[in-house]
Amino acid sequence: MKSLYVRLVATFIAILFVSGTLGFLLANAYYQKNLRAYNEQKIARISQEIISLYEQNESMDVREYLKRIANLNFQLYLMDASGEGMLFGAPFREQEIDQKIVDRVLKGDIYRGILEEEHSLFVTGFFENTLKNSIGMPLRAEGKTYALFVRPNIQQQFGEVHILFSLLLAATFLLSILFILVFTRYLVRPIKRLTKATKELAGGQYDIELDISRKDEIGVLAVNFAQMAQSLKQLEEMRQEFVSNVSHEIQSPLASIQGFSQAIRSGEVSEKQRENYLAIIEQESRRLSALSKQLLTLASLEKETSLYEPVRYRLDEQIRQVLLMLEPSWREKGLEIDLELPETTIYADKHLLNQVWINLIGNSIKFTEPGGSLFVGIRYDGDIVVTVKDTGVGISEEELKHIFERFYKGDKSRNRNSTGSGLGLSIAKKIVQVAGGSLQVESKLGEGTVFTVRLAKENRRLADRQGK
Repeated sequence: MKSLYVRLVATFIAILFVSGTLGFLLANAYYQKNLRAYNEQKIARISQEIISLYEQNESMDVREYLKRIANLNFQLYLMDASGEGMLFGAPFREQEIDQKIVDRVLKGDIYRGILEEEHSLFVTGFFENTLKNSIGMPLRAEGKTYALFVRPNIQQQFGEVHILFSLLLAATFLLSILFILVFTRYLVRPIKRLTKATKELAGGQYDIELDISRKDEIGVLAVNFAQMAQSLKQLEEMRQEFVSNVSHEIQSPLASIQGFSQAIRSGEVSEKQRENYLAIIEQESRRLSALSKQLLTLASLEKETSLYEPVRYRLDEQIRQVLLMLEPSWREKGLEIDLELPETTIYADKHLLNQVWINLIGNSIKFTEPGGSLFVGIRYDGDIVVTVKDTGVGISEEELKHIFERFYKGDKSRNRNSTGSGLGLSIAKKIVQVAGGSLQVESKLGEGTVFTVRLAKENRRLADRQGK
């Protein structure tokens, strides 16, 4: 399996090769379309100037004249009608040429070998050092007609430039590869660090240091990864705290049951004590049963299983039934009950929402002093809004931040002798969330508490799911 570093290096080098090849092909296309004809015309003009200059000085020896022209970095080849030729300047790599071409030039025609012959499909054809890749023109000298073939000596004229460009290309290629190797490693380094961090996270280490100062995509990824690690850390801490709280909640009634059972079995207790101990065992058993039901409910809601089964029913009647069920509690305290429950139909899980009203109204009754008042109302503002308001002891600002946490009982010591498991409000809020609503609380110490439940009259998503 190739590493990301190797893949990136191979990709960049491939891009370098492909871009170089495409650049060469584009340059070649431009040469073939524009520069080839221009180059031929330029050499033809030079050839014409060479001949015109000699014709103006015919007294000069033609061989001496052509030798001097060759010294100006030209390759010249002079042929007569018999086929004999004389070379002036650097030799051609291939000096063969068809006699028909020579005869054509001798008759006064111009041979345009740069355009007429197919030297190469690429721009390198310009550098082909052959007699065919030249310009041929007739030259009158010493009473005879010669065929003069002219070509610039590329090696002499551009030799240094060739070397310079060759070194430039080689240096560019080598330095590009070197920079690719270095900067690709720099690019891959944070990804390797993220890979290492992923392994650390899988091993349970959540305090991971990453470079989050970068402003590019990798920096954003590092920030998101760090946030995810912190979220997982908080989740793990919550899980451990949850397990600890469950263990503690279970341990307390179990210890009571075990202790009183041993006392009864010892036979050293009176009949009255025995009955009292049995009552406590029964009470603690019910407490354990209620706790286990709450935990199962909470687990099912967390997994979003098919526990939620919405139906259409009268919400106002349901709340009245809850108040009737809790009547002994609020009558015992002499609470004033104020109801504002207009006829309201809702599409929701009747059984689960019933737990919400029992919890909220039950808490309000529980924490309201005798002679206080309790208000329960329903209003409609696009959503169904249920308000449970009491004049109880209220909740401090600090405790408001935690009341929906599991096992929170409103005291730092977590007094296990206090009634309730501390799961009621957590379950109530989760039920409301699963129903697509929200549960809010407002409270001040000594002034009472207001719970506000907002629910959609008909949750389309739930209705569609129920229809399927």
